[in-house]
Amino acid sequence: MDLKGRNAIVTGGSMGIGRSITVEFAKLGADVAFTYRKHEDEAAALCREVEGLGRRVLSYKLDVSSFAAARDMVADVAAKFGRIDVLVNNAGLNQDGVIWKMEEEKWDQVLDVNLKGYFNFIRHVAPLMKEQKSGKIINVTSINGLRGKFGQSNYSASKAGIIGLTKAVARELGAFNVNVNAVAPGLIETDMMRDAPPSVKEAALNEILLKRLGKPEEVAWAVAFLASDLSRHVTGDVLNVSGGQYL
Repeated sequence: MDLKGRNAIVTGGSMGIGRSITVEFAKLGADVAFTYRKHEDEAAALCREVEGLGRRVLSYKLDVSSFAAARDMVADVAAKFGRIDVLVNNAGLNQDGVIWKMEEEKWDQVLDVNLKGYFNFIRHVAPLMKEQKSGKIINVTSINGLRGKFGQSNYSASKAGIIGLTKAVARELGAFNVNVNAVAPGLIETDMMRDAPPSVKEAALNEILLKRLGKPEEVAWAVAFLASDLSRHVTGDVLNVSGGQYL
């Protein structure tokens, strides 16, 4: 795969899956701008790593649920890089709880970041990609948006919404040679997952046909495929990266 000459935005890029995507893009030759919310040391380290790979990098500390912040970042990246070829919406959070105890604030926070945050960035890159008649938009969803998950009604709803958003925008931008797809990971071995109770990992391993947790770079490889010319006839699709956890 080759992303030389491409300019990309990755939201939630400083940690976990987002970090792996940012590094993989740089390895493949892309210049990358990424967002982060609070992990300043990790963001600075990522900038150094991308620069060490010989690529340009921009970092933005912002709240992806802010329409104005997304607008301003997209405009700044377009001005500094010249154009935007790839958008990866990845930033997200979870605030778990069973539905009969779900607090309105937790519902709103998850939907604002996980779904409205994706809309915000798509809304502002779409006119640019439409005008240049090319582009790739990849939305990171979850297998729990396909099947639902006990104790995650807000998270599952947001991730299901991302799938609907992906398919609708694929229809709207297809005539302008813009591919819009989603990647649905299963349980991935991120820093947050390493601190999870053993029972959570055990339950997941019982579902995963390959009998191991996924690695962030394995999701990044799938995203890189969708960002590359190898996927130029793929749009409106959801690529499952779960080791058979969702089958």
